Order: sequence, then C-alpha cells, then structure tokens
Amino acid sequence: MTFKLPELPYAYDALNPYMSAETLQYHHDKHHQAYVDNGNKLIVGSGLEGKSIEEICVAAFNGKNAGLVNNVGQHYNHIHFWNWMKPNGGGRKLPGNIERLVEDYGGFDKVRADFLNAGATQFGSGWAWLAIRDGRLEVTKTPNGENPLMHGSLPILGVDVWEHSYYIDYRNARPKYLEAWFDNLVNWDYVSSMAG
Repeated sequence: MTFKLPELPYAYDALNPYMSAETLQYHHDKHHQAYVDNGNKLIVGSGLEGKSIEEICVAAFNGKNAGLVNNVGQHYNHIHFWNWMKPNGGGRKLPGNIERLVEDYGGFDKVRADFLNAGATQFGSGWAWLAIRDGRLEVTKTPNGENPLMHGSLPILGVDVWEHSYYIDYRNARPKYLEAWFDNLVNWDYVSSMAG
C-alpha cells in the first residue's frame, strides 16, 4: 500500500476565523505530508504492505511498532480530521444515528463537556475522540498518533490537540481552540457516516 496526501475538501481559508489558512497550509501541506512520507518508508518490509490502513493501525499497535503507530496512525487520523470539519459546522442539530448515541450517553451538553475536557487534559500531543464501543458512545483520548482503532473502538470524531493544530491561531489556549472547533467546525454528517 502506498499512502498519499488527500486534497483538503475545502479551500485553505474556508474555516476562518476558527482555523486560519496559515494553520491549514502548515498542518496539511507540511505535517500531514511528513506522516505520509514517513509511513511510506516505514511500511516497506513490515509485512503489512497489503493491508488496509485500519488493519495497519491495529497490527502496528499490537506489534509495538512505534514508527508505524505514529506515522500511519497520524495519516489515518488526519484523513478523517480534514473531513470532520466544514465551514459553518458545529451546532446542536445532529443526524438521527448520532442523536441516539448522544442521548444514550447522557445528552449533548455532557458529550460536549466530556469531549472538551478530554482534549484539554491530554498531556502533550494527542487526540480527543468520540468512539463507539459495543454499540455505545465513549469519549476518550490518546497520545501521539494513536487512535481508538488501536484500542478496540470505532472512532467517529477526533480533534487534533498537537500544538501545530492550533498554536498559530490560539497560541497556548488549547481550551479556547477546542470550544471554537467543536461549536463551529464539526461536520456532523461525516461523523454520522463513520458511525454507520
């Protein structure tokens, strides 16, 4: 399998004022490209060349292959990260399948609060997630390039809390970034498509 950098599904300036064109240019064109390039080098000779990206994530994690976990994991995470955002996103109007999961969890406000807290309390680099485990919604967080696939869950929404995701726009105010991201950028239709 050869990894490729996907095109952004919107213009660089489409997420203003919540995420700047400068952030997207650096994050997509430089950081994501580096994960793709490193992943393509590291996959050679790993025995995982013919697997899907989801299978590689799980096998690399179980096989304790940190290089693949972080680079292929980050590639997987970012493929979806770009699609988890859209101009005029966010809001409380959820697709039916997501609304049911959220209600079962304890409601929108609880999901939002727990998700923002997971992102704010992830020490160092990593991600905050909404994932499905055994048919139920869970809020979780992972370090570095890890994702819920590696821990037996299906990720349906993830926010990048590496500094390169927010430092140009928010400096060290990660909670402010998380609130702006969740309230104004989330593409709930894409979340719904991942939940099946």
